[in-house]
Amino acid sequence: MKRLLYIVACLVLASACHTKTEVKPYSWEDDLHQRLLAEFCLTESQVKDYIRKYIPDVTDKQMRAWEASHALECMTLDGEKRYFRNAGPNLFRLDSKCRDIKLAQEGTAPGAADKALARNIPEIVAACRETDKPLAAPKLMRVTYTLTVDTNVVPAGKLVRCWLPYPRADHPRQGRVKLLYTSEPDYEFSPAECRHSTLYMEKHAVAGQPTVFSETFEFTSFGEWHDIDSASVQPYDTASPIYKEYTAERSEQVVFTPRLRQLADRLTSGEPNPWLRACRIFRWIVDNFPWASAREYSTIGNIPEYVLDNRHGDSGQLSLLFVTLCRLSGIPAHFQSGFAMYPGGWSRRGWAEIYLEGIGWIPVDLSEGIASSANYAGEGRFFFMSGIDSWRMLVNQDYGMPLVPAKQHPRSETVDFQRGEVEWEGGNLYFTDWDYDMIIEYLD
Repeated sequence: MKRLLYIVACLVLASACHTKTEVKPYSWEDDLHQRLLAEFCLTESQVKDYIRKYIPDVTDKQMRAWEASHALECMTLDGEKRYFRNAGPNLFRLDSKCRDIKLAQEGTAPGAADKALARNIPEIVAACRETDKPLAAPKLMRVTYTLTVDTNVVPAGKLVRCWLPYPRADHPRQGRVKLLYTSEPDYEFSPAECRHSTLYMEKHAVAGQPTVFSETFEFTSFGEWHDIDSASVQPYDTASPIYKEYTAERSEQVVFTPRLRQLADRLTSGEPNPWLRACRIFRWIVDNFPWASAREYSTIGNIPEYVLDNRHGDSGQLSLLFVTLCRLSGIPAHFQSGFAMYPGGWSRRGWAEIYLEGIGWIPVDLSEGIASSANYAGEGRFFFMSGIDSWRMLVNQDYGMPLVPAKQHPRSETVDFQRGEVEWEGGNLYFTDWDYDMIIEYLD
């Protein structure tokens, strides 16, 4: 009898141990669901509390109208209506009446970027005109970039792998790239041909302590501007590698859907000149799609279509729409991204480049758009159709490309690469498990 009880006890214990070690296989659908829950984390009551700061008597009818117009982004998850984490602030960016109400209460004051650009754009235009060269007004910056994994997220002793953004050294607009410090003695740069520029490090987690990765580097960023005469743009060599690669469709994001084909045809109909076709696309996007805080890109299946559906986008989303419409119109185009490094305020930023035969690659920034005539005169108003300011850190020459060394688990950011990526043997560490910061010293 005792032996029988012993055997039963062993079987129960073995079963319990087996249950504890059983790991559910990874599922992108489950991962995506968790990401959406993190993005759509607010209740209607919470969003109304924000709106009441400016519209105290907000009604349910108004809420439904804003949702229908996509000015107030929400989604039903697990049977519950949930709102995007920045739904409130975005409402006062996207709905014109709400925007006017907020401006009437708070007024307008130029931000750090406005102040920097007010000096920098005239400086670039004047220098480019004087030298007849497209690069001007270099800015030398020293940057300390730190990524901090939360305490005890990774079990003690386990290896944490980290990819940090690093300025590219293979673009004429960016030079004198110099690494000054790394938190770990061993590190690895991505090869020059990698479209995402990274500095890779790894270290073991310590119980009760955050896992910190840090780098310090210097680089020089040039402003760029092209005073383009449409008559000087030559016909494309459609057999060239540049034309073939950068007018091609991609399996994700730059997808030539019937809707986008029809839109590109409508916008460029009757215009044979590639530069003027690109200008039409640029102005249509800028005129029709205001900037708004964006969902994580990994939660969106087709970003250009998302922009059309929701009538807004952030810098990278607008740039991907622009790139897609340019490619559909026979204009070579590609995505770039990194950071805007304006003194007093930096941010993640995406933009584009187009290729004009006889001129080369031209930067195009959709998020800055067409500047107010009150701030810039002459060419300055349309500066970002063929130029970019000096306060940039270029990290990526494309989107959704492999990291080097290879990442073993799905990325947190499946499209862009800006904040960094982190993982351990147990899986990817999502943005909710870590934070990042950047300190910039302006050396000239």
